Amino acid sequence: MNPLAEHLRFYQELGVTGVNRDRKWRERTEVPGGPNVPGVPEVQERVPEVPEVRPVTIARSAAEALAAIREDIGDCTRCKLHTLGRTQVVFGVGNPNADLMFVGEAPGADEDVQGVPFVGRAGQLLTKMIEAMGFSRDEVYIANVLKCRPPGNRNPEPDEIATCEPFLFRQLESIQPKVVIALGAFAARTLLKTDAPISRLRGRVFDYRSGAKLIPTFHPSFLLRSPGYKREAWDDLKTALSILGRSVPGAPPAAAE
Repeated sequence: MNPLAEHLRFYQELGVTGVNRDRKWRERTEVPGGPNVPGVPEVQERVPEVPEVRPVTIARSAAEALAAIREDIGDCTRCKLHTLGRTQVVFGVGNPNADLMFVGEAPGADEDVQGVPFVGRAGQLLTKMIEAMGFSRDEVYIANVLKCRPPGNRNPEPDEIATCEPFLFRQLESIQPKVVIALGAFAARTLLKTDAPISRLRGRVFDYRSGAKLIPTFHPSFLLRSPGYKREAWDDLKTALSILGRSVPGAPPAAAE
C-alpha cells in the first residue's frame, strides 16, 4: 500500500476527517495552553514559592536542651545590664536531670567574676543547706532569674526580669524538676507572678509547671543578715525533702563563716 494512503487511513480510523488550513493552527507552539491556541486562554505558569527552611535542633536530653538555651543567650545584649558593668552571663550549674532546683534572684560580684551562681558568702550558706538536705551541689540545679549582675547588687528592675525570665522558664522546662525552691522575694514573685511578700509566701507549697511543686523560702543572703529565720527556712527545706520522698535530717544547717 502506498505509504501516504496508509497514513491517511490511519488518521481516518482516529476520526480525523480533514486538515484545518487556518494558519494559526499550523504555527501553534508545542506547549499546551500556550498563547497561540485559539479559544484557550493563556496560562501563566508560576513556580511555587518555597519557604525558607531552617534547621531545627531537637534536643535528645536535658543537657542538650540547656546547652541550646545557653547558646541562644550568647553574650547577651538584650537589656541594659550589659552596659552597666556586668562581666559575663551567669547561666546555671548542676545536674540537668535534677529532681530539685533552686532559683535565686541575680548574680552577685563573686558570681559575675566566676560565671557560676551562688559562690559567694550566700552561696556558701546555700551549699551547706543543700548538703544538710543530703544532696551535693552536683545533684541539684541552681540558677537565677537574672543571668547578669545588676550594678551594686541592686534589686532587679521589671524590664530586666521581663527580658530574662523566658530563659529561666526554658531551663525549668528542660530540667523538669519535681521540686523548685524559690530563694527570696524576687524569685518567688517571678515564678508565681505575684506581688506578695516572701513572709506570706514561704511555708506554703504551690503547684507549678509540669507537675512540679514550688516552695518559696528566704534567700541565703537574708539568712546571713537575719540568722533567726534559719529555722523557718529549714522547715521549708524539710517540706521539699518530704515531697521528694527522702528522709528528713534533724539538725538545721550551720551558718557560713
